[in-house]
Amino acid sequence: MPRQLHLSAALDSPGRFDAAHFTQLARLAERATLDFVTLDDSYTPEPARLDALATFARLAPVTRGLGLVPTVTTTHTEPFHTSIAVNTLDWVSEGRAGWLVGVSDTEAEARAFGRRGAAPAEELWAEAADAAEAASRLWDSWEDDAEIRDTATGRFVDRAKLHYVDFEGPHFSVRGPSITPRPPQGRPVIAVTVAAADLAPDAGPGGRARVATAARHADVVLLDAPDRATRLTAATELRLRGGEALRILARIPVALTTAAATAALLTEATEGGGGVDGFHLVPADPARDLAVLADHVVPALRERGLFRTGYTGRTLRDRLGLARPASRYASGTDTAATEPPAIEPPGTGTSATDTSAAGTPAGTPTRPAATAEVTR
Repeated sequence: MPRQLHLSAALDSPGRFDAAHFTQLARLAERATLDFVTLDDSYTPEPARLDALATFARLAPVTRGLGLVPTVTTTHTEPFHTSIAVNTLDWVSEGRAGWLVGVSDTEAEARAFGRRGAAPAEELWAEAADAAEAASRLWDSWEDDAEIRDTATGRFVDRAKLHYVDFEGPHFSVRGPSITPRPPQGRPVIAVTVAAADLAPDAGPGGRARVATAARHADVVLLDAPDRATRLTAATELRLRGGEALRILARIPVALTTAAATAALLTEATEGGGGVDGFHLVPADPARDLAVLADHVVPALRERGLFRTGYTGRTLRDRLGLARPASRYASGTDTAATEPPAIEPPGTGTSATDTSAAGTPAGTPTRPAATAEVTR
């Protein structure tokens, strides 16, 4: 049986601000049973666009199987806030969230925030790598069974299962823990866009830093390559650096205006090759092209046994064949990182540090209050 493809698509629609438009696109993508959709975002004023993560939070309740992977920029933002926002999307989508990592490299964007000037690409991608690492630690800072919700004793969490993350890097430090329970996926899917040129021997420092971020932190790489041979070379190198579990999707623009264009896309997908696991489509007209994809391309791929007939599994990790990672703190062996904070049980009116009043025997050592500290 041929290996089935992974397919995803961009919903980029500059200048569109109506929820009905994005709902229509998401439903078309879900009708095609795509693995996930992305939405571009940046801090530039042009082209005007909606916040990607907030838009996908709106789409979560109207979709059931489709993965939602917004671009979230790490420059000028706090990793603690980013981790919580992506975590929240994973909860409201019931395990279908991802994060397409982006950076902000223009002076105009830097002036909009007024905190710092524009930085070189290599510095921005090194910062993005630190943000991804800090976010992953924060997602792990609650063990899966930390919530106990014991109404008899008024205890909401097992404080021994909440952990400081104590991340220290050149760009910021994050103490943690998160204020949001561990995501349904354990860690939402992280995606990074990489160009084949970033892997070339003469790649610039920015490209090399982007590849290093992808190799260390990405679950999915969206690969730009000009032809199949270059794609194969780049994909092979990415797997050497990122491991065999890395999912690589070739990013290709599509404009399905004619039967010939549709046939060309079907041929590209059917012939496969290039060392990739599938394709990330960037439609010229998302409403038109996604409809053609759902009504013509995907049915033809299904007839050839190359694409799923429906969603299986529950989460985006399930769709992509990615294991759910265990919390790095679950063993409790790293005592420096496992000092859990106290959290007040909702509705009890009892101080979280007053454990005897919450049903814990008097004399039990109390824990320090939650800090969730982030410093730059």
